[in-house]
Amino acid sequence: MKLSSAGAPHLTYCTNIHAGETWAEIKRNLEQHVVSVKERIAGNAPFGVGLRLSGQAARELAQPRELETFRDWLRTHGLYVFTINGFPYGQFHGTRVKESVYLPDWFDEERVRYTEQLGAILAALLPGDAEAPHGSVSTVPGAFRPRVSSAADADRLASHMLRVAASFHALRESSGKLVRLALEPEPFCHFETTDETIRFFEEHLLSKAAVARFGDAAGLDASAAEACIRRHVGVCFDACHMAVEFEDPREGPRLFKGAGIGIYKIQLSAGLDATLTGDDDVKRALARFADDTYLHQVVERDERGALARYLDLPEALAKVDASIAKQRQFRVHFHVPIFQETLGPFRNTQPYLRELLALQREEPVSEHLEVETYTWDVLPPEYRSEDVVDAIVRELQWVTSVLGERRG
Repeated sequence: MKLSSAGAPHLTYCTNIHAGETWAEIKRNLEQHVVSVKERIAGNAPFGVGLRLSGQAARELAQPRELETFRDWLRTHGLYVFTINGFPYGQFHGTRVKESVYLPDWFDEERVRYTEQLGAILAALLPGDAEAPHGSVSTVPGAFRPRVSSAADADRLASHMLRVAASFHALRESSGKLVRLALEPEPFCHFETTDETIRFFEEHLLSKAAVARFGDAAGLDASAAEACIRRHVGVCFDACHMAVEFEDPREGPRLFKGAGIGIYKIQLSAGLDATLTGDDDVKRALARFADDTYLHQVVERDERGALARYLDLPEALAKVDASIAKQRQFRVHFHVPIFQETLGPFRNTQPYLRELLALQREEPVSEHLEVETYTWDVLPPEYRSEDVVDAIVRELQWVTSVLGERRG
């Protein structure tokens, strides 16, 4: 839904919270869940959909007849699609995902094909009017960090991203619809911090050589080619990820702005914030979040402010020695409901999110806001006792309240 707060952003939630890999399963989720959320949070006003499509679902929806049927269904229910989550390609629920979530990554031609297909689908679904003039496709930040070992590797990732940018440029020329690729920094990926992301843009996406190659392919001079890259490639700023990195919620967006890199989507999410002092009870409580489905990367800050990084929560917990009375703060990549400021002995990173939304009110950071709590099914049961639709509505209401909206 389009908000009246500064910048008139669109707010939705990501449908990757609902299990489903085929288009039939995803469509059923839209019918059962999104319509209910829309009625409760937006009433008769149009409500935007944060669509997640697997590779299989994208191929199925891309069929012209299926797309037309879906467009009619959206219009009938007062819905519109303005953003697609193109990060997880394969099965995302009910099986071990872990680091395979990044595959196919940006080394792989299939990642290029899939993302181009998502762009074409989004261009076909975008209303294209003043209400929703452009769309965003969020995606993997290159690759899982251990897979990138050289500048040549990073150049290869960038070259594939620029092929998608050229495809999106051609879409705009042919359809008038502006679709943007939003790279999502994440812990233990090729770029995970704001500084690393800006450096990737400057050294690989916007280098003189990259701009020249893009210009030759798109038939643009150097100045127009750079402007086109910046128009079609930016960042998906995930609040959980950046809070886990102990970044400042105001500094990151301002650094991206200063570098001329657009934040084309903010994912409104919160992770776990736990203080451990060797207490076995706290350690056991945190271990209950160590599920077998997703990676839960951890960044630890010690009493001196030094940071240490762990690939997954069990690895971090194994470093906690109950016999050593040492205070350490864990920030954990586990998307928890953003309205639940406390979860047993822990807090979530809601203070980071509040400050980011305060900045959004003062200096609009992005036009696309998407709540993303995909880990709902693996939360310890006491933190998901309510119906999933009720929880989604509460999350959206929390956002609108912080932004000063009167809704729901």
